[in-house]
Amino acid sequence: DGNVYPTVEIGAQCWMQENLKVEHYANGDPIPMSLVDSLWEQTLMGAVSTYNNEIINKTIYGLLYNWHTTVDSRGLCPIGWHVPSDSEWSTLVSFLGSIGGNVGGQLKETGTLGAGTGLWLSPNSGATNSSGFSGRPSGVRDIFGSYADFGVGGYWWSSTEESISRAWFYVVAYGRTDVIRTNPVKNNGHAIRCLKN
Repeated sequence: DGNVYPTVEIGAQCWMQENLKVEHYANGDPIPMSLVDSLWEQTLMGAVSTYNNEIINKTIYGLLYNWHTTVDSRGLCPIGWHVPSDSEWSTLVSFLGSIGGNVGGQLKETGTLGAGTGLWLSPNSGATNSSGFSGRPSGVRDIFGSYADFGVGGYWWSSTEESISRAWFYVVAYGRTDVIRTNPVKNNGHAIRCLKN
């Protein structure tokens, strides 16, 4: 899609430093974009949205993908990159500390909206971005199609499913210093960070 992404090495891994912005699979097929709420809720295929359908949010925060895009055989990330698995996310967290420690602070960009110094709502607890990951609060499109948590949280899919309807993802939040690992429904829309093969 002509996007250019900065990258960062964290331990033995090389991560994209921005959220994915592609509107096409790696083979060139378009990913269904901004489905109406009822279709977003029901689809079993990949789909993508821009937060609140505002194009500036794609530029700053990347796009919100349902989980089905992460395992589509046509490929989502650029050649040589992939959507990280749950275990690869765990490797990142373990390198920086522990899931209950200040890993979230190390992953978040610094500053707050209120102070005019960043994109996070206050207090953006513990944010140092010492890892260089540069996590941004891209929000979510929930299973019903509603947008929420803009400025509140950064949510990233793994490619690992937890059950037939749920998959693992990782969260950093404005009022927390840790990383949360949980398993939302697959039709939620979350950001994606690609990991180098």
